[in-house]
Amino acid sequence: MPKIIDHDERRREIVEVAKRIILKGGFEAATMRSIATEAGFANGALKHYFPGKESIVAATFESILAGMEDAVAAAPAAEPGVQLEHFLRTPMPRTEEEIASGRVLLALWEYAMSNEELAALYRAFLQRWRDSFTEYMSAARDAGAISVDAPYDRLATEYMSVVIGATVVNLMFSNGSRIADFDEYLDSFLARMR
Repeated sequence: MPKIIDHDERRREIVEVAKRIILKGGFEAATMRSIATEAGFANGALKHYFPGKESIVAATFESILAGMEDAVAAAPAAEPGVQLEHFLRTPMPRTEEEIASGRVLLALWEYAMSNEELAALYRAFLQRWRDSFTEYMSAARDAGAISVDAPYDRLATEYMSVVIGATVVNLMFSNGSRIADFDEYLDSFLARMR
């Protein structure tokens, strides 16, 4: 009886291998050959799961972005002010794994500058992030947890810029020595909103 293979699980494993390779050696190190070797596949076997490096890179990008969205969505049911704070704090990279994901994301951002498909994927993610910011802010405002009125565009841009900046800064200070700076920023941001 032939062995049943979970193709979705194999794709996830390949994406995790691509992340590790990018983390260790940058985007250029993630060749089809290096991914196949690290994943334990024959050279041509990856094509069964991904047609080429472009599709592995896109899946890796999507995996990191989905992980960020899943972390925000995992908030326990709470009053809107608490949900807003969870939403604001979750994307800030704090753990070794989150900082490592930021390193991979940075390599993928650079690649997205010359790849319109990846750039469009990231722009869509940024728009969903901005829309979610507005939803959380509006719910907190309606519940009386914050006092700032809409529109929230300027605040969304400020907040998103700080999170992206925190991702870059924490790459340079991967020992976590700058995390407190960004926690302090979020505390002051929330105080302004209240």
